[in-house]
Amino acid sequence: MTYKCIIVEDNILERDALAMKIRKIESLSLKAVLSDGMEAITVLKNEEIDIVFSDIDMPDLSGIELLKSLKQPPVFIFISAHTEHAAESFNLDVIDYIVKPAKLERLIKATDKAIEYINAKRKLSLEPSVKQPATQSSNDIMRTIDAQDYFFIKEKNSHIKVNMGDVLYIESMGDFSKIITTKQKTHFVLVSLKNLEKQLPEKLFIRVHKQFIVNHLHIKNISSTDIKLIDNTIIPVSSAYKQALQDNLINKKTLTRFTE
Repeated sequence: MTYKCIIVEDNILERDALAMKIRKIESLSLKAVLSDGMEAITVLKNEEIDIVFSDIDMPDLSGIELLKSLKQPPVFIFISAHTEHAAESFNLDVIDYIVKPAKLERLIKATDKAIEYINAKRKLSLEPSVKQPATQSSNDIMRTIDAQDYFFIKEKNSHIKVNMGDVLYIESMGDFSKIITTKQKTHFVLVSLKNLEKQLPEKLFIRVHKQFIVNHLHIKNISSTDIKLIDNTIIPVSSAYKQALQDNLINKKTLTRFTE
């Protein structure tokens, strides 16, 4: 399967060099090589494009302005000679930011990341929404969660509120993460699992694997190798996090025969 892409770059030499490298990536089908953002808007209105490789500093319409102008943008990969736009770019959910000159291996890495994100979103859209009745345990759990325990995630052009008590677990997908909730909703965020771990409260969330964070209020049982959640999802426990799980959760919450 190939993914349709375009290049937006005002410098003719850099544009031609980038096009030559993009054509070497078998998973990509280069549909247009454009010199400015206005041309890109026209193409994106008339053709469904998966990935946009765009410069930032361009006359008339910058790469950032191009992205902001689109209601449902494709996946963007910015390629710039400067690093100062990186923070703003990632706030706009850009999948990757490459500093010029863009080497082929760096373009391949960014492309793989974009394709992984596209496929994950497509798979999610095809999954049927199954509504499950709330169990007594989940109702009890919600009563233990403070009303202020929530966070916002950015999806398209809005911010979605997610109650922390609704989160079952979070799975790493490289530089972004997949959040699975008790309401059969899945959210993708362009935040790594490592950075999510730093922002989530320890009273609710615990890292149990390189790939997984779980909400310990939704744990059904724990074995030496995995955790079963209340919806019967099995989450692996890796040796690197086993001792922390033992010290920070199991030992603190296990009833003992004798107390000091």
